[in-house]
Amino acid sequence: MKPKLHHINFSTKNVTEMTKFYKEILLLETEKDDIPVLEKDKAYSGEVEFVTDGKIQTHLAEIDLNLNFKTGLAINPLARGHIAFRTENLEEFKKHLIEHGINYSDWGEMAVSGWKQIFFYDPDGNIIEVHQKNPN
Repeated sequence: MKPKLHHINFSTKNVTEMTKFYKEILLLETEKDDIPVLEKDKAYSGEVEFVTDGKIQTHLAEIDLNLNFKTGLAINPLARGHIAFRTENLEEFKKHLIEHGINYSDWGEMAVSGWKQIFFYDPDGNIIEVHQKNPN
């Protein structure tokens, strides 16, 4: 159940400019493995680029301030960006959150095909994603 850091998501008004910055200045490369398949017809339809340092992905995603209104879910992970962890047992992790009184938005596979995702806030309001990748 213990989540491991998977990616950091930065929300941006200009995906192209952000991608250029992270590739040219931080020398990140285009991610070629484990690229999520976005469910653009279900919820989020913005542009996203995926870059990596070889270990951790960085998702550079177009801001969508209306995403929570479109989905009906309380947390909008693309208003400010978020940090994401992957777990092998999301159901167990959700029970863990409930035991600690942490509310979460359950996105299921609404945004990414093959990933079950939940989002919640840390004490300062930063958004955290925990997801489980379905076996192929």
